[in-house]
Amino acid sequence: MANFESSATALWNGDLTGGSGTVDFGTGALPSTQLTWASRTESSDGKTSPEELVAAAHASCYAMAFSHLLATSGHQPDHMHVSATVAFGPKDGGGGFEVKSSALTVQGKVAGLDQTQFEKLAAEGEQACPISNALRGNIDITVNATLES
Repeated sequence: MANFESSATALWNGDLTGGSGTVDFGTGALPSTQLTWASRTESSDGKTSPEELVAAAHASCYAMAFSHLLATSGHQPDHMHVSATVAFGPKDGGGGFEVKSSALTVQGKVAGLDQTQFEKLAAEGEQACPISNALRGNIDITVNATLES
């Protein structure tokens, strides 16, 4: 099977703290989006950051991986709401910045499961998520799962 590729392009003008840029998505599915250093460290002011893009990738990938895992284990999900919060800050010991963690929160309605089973499968879903697999070992990843009744 061939690899599937996705692309994005960033254009940056100026220095880090005073400059600004845009990111464009290869499919054109999303509009050109502005980014600044301030959108990473202060207020987004309607602009995005690399960390927000990582959070979007992680949340959407996890939602797909977890729903597939549930379905293949005989538990068709009714719906799921997944959010990812990516933390960014100074490196421990100084010397720049780093992505620290990604916290996944999932709420879902799945017939035939109890909370304990849902949490177990949610953790397995994180292990099956390709974006989690790319991040694991570099940042902390947590999953908080809540089964809706």
